[in-house]
Amino acid sequence: MTRFPDSARPEHVAIIMDGNGRWAKGRGLRRILGHRKGVEAVRRTVDAAAESGIGYLTMFAFSSENWKRPEDEVNDIMDMIALFIQRELENYHRKNMRFRMIGERSGLGPKVLNALESAEVRTRDNTGLTVIVAVNYGARAEIARAAAALARDAAAGLIAPDEIDEAMLSGRLDTAGIPDPDLIIRTSGEQRLSNFLMWQGAYSELVFLPCLWPDFSRDIFFEALDEYARRSRRFGGLLEEPSVLTGS
Repeated sequence: MTRFPDSARPEHVAIIMDGNGRWAKGRGLRRILGHRKGVEAVRRTVDAAAESGIGYLTMFAFSSENWKRPEDEVNDIMDMIALFIQRELENYHRKNMRFRMIGERSGLGPKVLNALESAEVRTRDNTGLTVIVAVNYGARAEIARAAAALARDAAAGLIAPDEIDEAMLSGRLDTAGIPDPDLIIRTSGEQRLSNFLMWQGAYSELVFLPCLWPDFSRDIFFEALDEYARRSRRFGGLLEEPSVLTGS
């Protein structure tokens, strides 16, 4: 059962899952233990998203800038992503969820790439919640790839340069066919997008939360949806004002 009417419920929620390392450091633990605890928050969030009735959930699992981290930490994160997908795939498939990956695939190792692509194939005909996992993802690189693809088509005479518009570029992004996020949530108190869905998030509502990602819960997720429901989205326009003469 959903708790929000369609008019107040976002169709697509995206989350920057931040704070695993700080969660671990604050407890005197190794950073990897924070990432492992963060996996539990992912599980809670996917379940809450399905319960809420939204159509799409995008989770920023690993950015293209995260390769700068220590090699052992990167390897552990990749192993955890692959293991999570492998363990949860059949459960989420039975729940009619669909998986999709965005990001640069060519930079990923075979273990995590095979897990993600297998999940895409296994669930491609499902019609419930779509879970989008952003791995090796950076918005600037995504936009550059889309622009390069359009440039190649223009050079080949398949399209005229003057025909290129926003819709055409959107159709070449990793998120082609996915609605733009209505709501972007970031944990850990940081207040920036960090190269995440910069094109798609042009008109997203932003909710920045002080909690660290491992502490993210079902209740916090629904509180963010409550905050979204209180917002007025104008997309550059004006809200209609009641008529002074008619009182309507």
